[in-house]
Formats: sequence, structure tokens, C-alpha cells
Amino acid sequence: MHTKQVIVLRKDVHMRTGKAVAQGAHASLAILTNNLIGYPFVWYKFPLKVVRFLGLFFFHKPFRVWHTGRFTKICVYVKTEQELKDIYNKAKSKGILCSLITDAGLTEFRGIPTLTAAGIGPDESSKINEVTGHLPLL
Repeated sequence: MHTKQVIVLRKDVHMRTGKAVAQGAHASLAILTNNLIGYPFVWYKFPLKVVRFLGLFFFHKPFRVWHTGRFTKICVYVKTEQELKDIYNKAKSKGILCSLITDAGLTEFRGIPTLTAAGIGPDESSKINEVTGHLPLL
């Protein structure tokens, strides 16, 4: 089974490179943290080694394959906020783990909270390609 995660960034907001990298990292990590929220006991009652094992147990098979394999990430972009929302909603409707990141606007965007990125997957590559396969590489 081939698995991957796709990070989608908005190009129209003209983020500095460091900001874009940070927003992509937020999108990737949000998938993990948002899905472990339902299992808070994992974080507080066990050593890190056990947490890693239990975390893998709670996720579906494509996540486990991705996490224990090559950890493939692909970075692509969209040109508008609406396009970002559409990609996120399409992934969500297909049952793909996903996240949508809103920057608080403290360092860029003149104090205005701004949608900047989405994390799509990890899941089977073919399933993710249905959602993001048409997007250009960053």
C-alpha cells in the first residue's frame, strides 16, 4: 500500500518562506494532534515509547503504514482561499484525515486571521490523488 500526506498552501497571500514552512508544519501536525484528542489519557499516563505505540493503534491502517514507512509528504499550492476550502471539504467528505489552518495574523496579514494551509492525509495515495492530484507542486 502506497501512502502519503499532502500539504496544501495558499499562494495568493504571499507568505514569506519561513511562514509558509511553519504553516505547512502546522497542517501536518494538526492531523496527529486533532486525532489523538479523543485519547487524552495516552499523553499523560504512559511513557513516550508507549504513547507512540498506542497512538499507532488508534489510527487507521493507511496512517500506520505511512507513519512506519517513508513518511511521504508532498507540497502543493492553490491560488485562492475558496480553492483551499474546497480541497479540505472534498477530503473530509471522502473520509480522509485532514486539517485546515488559520494563522492568527500576529506576524503577517496585518492582524487579520487568515486561512493559510491544509493537511490532507495520510491515506492511500490513490485516494488522496482524487482530491489533490490536479494541484501544482510548490
